[in-house]
Amino acid sequence: MRHKKSFNHLGRTSSHRHALLSNMANSLFQHKRIITTLAKAKALRVYAEPLLTRAKNDTTHNRREVFSLLQSKAVVTELFRDIVLKIGDRPGGYTRILKTGNRLGDNAEMCIIELVDYNENMLSAGKKEVSKRRRSRKKTEATGTEAAIKGTAASKAETKSAATPKSEPKVSEVPKAEPKVAEVPKAEAKVAEAPAKEADNEDKSE
Repeated sequence: MRHKKSFNHLGRTSSHRHALLSNMANSLFQHKRIITTLAKAKALRVYAEPLLTRAKNDTTHNRREVFSLLQSKAVVTELFRDIVLKIGDRPGGYTRILKTGNRLGDNAEMCIIELVDYNENMLSAGKKEVSKRRRSRKKTEATGTEAAIKGTAASKAETKSAATPKSEPKVSEVPKAEPKVAEVPKAEAKVAEAPAKEADNEDKSE
């Protein structure tokens, strides 16, 4: 049973595992990125990041503690002199693991483990994405308000234009009613002419 075994033994003895992680940490600090298996990279991250935290406080005690694990004066000097300047403002998470697929042969998961602050391409890409998002939000908000203003103005203009044509037919309908009123006297005149003709006919008959 594997009770209370909280880390990966990597199929090695304790001494072999410590030597492996020490060599990998030296390579990582020298070259800033290495290619290895995913299991080893996760174990290396737990091993190397506390050393980078110690490098932020440059004291003799911290240098001796780091040297006891790395066993390389050149790497310790580079860590406390150069690398710490890059990672000084970062509160943790100094490494990044990028998966690259499976290895031919044993099909092991491969990856690249690198120091975050030494990958300039990803740092610049992240800054550009943030700036684009902020600008696009402002532009969308401005365009949204402009569209709302234009929409309200257009609706007001439509209501005004729709109201004016409705009033015009009402005014034009008044003259149409006037001829009908004027036709009434004509009918009366025809009725008045009829009795007059009848009277003339009676006179002639007499």
